[in-house]
Amino acid sequence: MADKTIKVQNEFGLLWFAGWLFTLGFLNLGFWKGVLALIVWPYYIGAAMTAAGAG
Repeated sequence: MADKTIKVQNEFGLLWFAGWLFTLGFLNLGFWKGVLALIVWPYYIGAAMTAAGAG
């Protein structure tokens, strides 16, 4: 049997985490809203862009 190698690219995880931190800072979210932003991140971005007149 041949050995199989699985490569995990964690750069995307770091990029996602940096984007999440940016969201927390940009939207001035508190801790619990930041945790909620993990789930509904697109909503917060859309609400901020709409308020800024971009949407």
